[in-house]
Amino acid sequence: MHRRLDTMNSVMASPALQTSVDILDRVLTTSSGLVALDTADAQVFISQMRTVSRSTGQAMYIWQPGSGLTSLRDAHAQVPDCVRLGNALRYMQQSMHFGIYFLIGLELPLSTMSAALLRQLARAPKDHLRRVVLLDAPAALLEYVGELAVRMTDGYRPPRHLRLRDGRWLV
Repeated sequence: MHRRLDTMNSVMASPALQTSVDILDRVLTTSSGLVALDTADAQVFISQMRTVSRSTGQAMYIWQPGSGLTSLRDAHAQVPDCVRLGNALRYMQQSMHFGIYFLIGLELPLSTMSAALLRQLARAPKDHLRRVVLLDAPAALLEYVGELAVRMTDGYRPPRHLRLRDGRWLV
């Protein structure tokens, strides 16, 4: 169904990229079809996922407002008729193939249809591996999907820059 990602040590040289592979493994093994992932920098994370997708052949896609649903493996491969969120969610739901779909830049309010499709994708059958990952989703959307979404964090936080002021260290 899908290839384990932890066997690609030669491809994943940098620690940040290995962290992204570990996150992807957690996404694949989660019980829900919907994952809410908080990242330190969504664009850097997507860039790392693009590298993983190209080196492993995993089917990964990204949806962004204005550009629609595109393949991470081949940046020029845009899924036809999936610029609108509702159409992209319908495509994800009807696809019979393995896929990881990253949604970034979701704007509220969602249409009733889009919200319902997200909830349906969260309850996807266990035998069909498809994951929808909400990157840095708004709090109101996370509240709406509630327990249906598994919440994760990328675990990376930029180092704090400490300053010395009046004899005390400040963050």
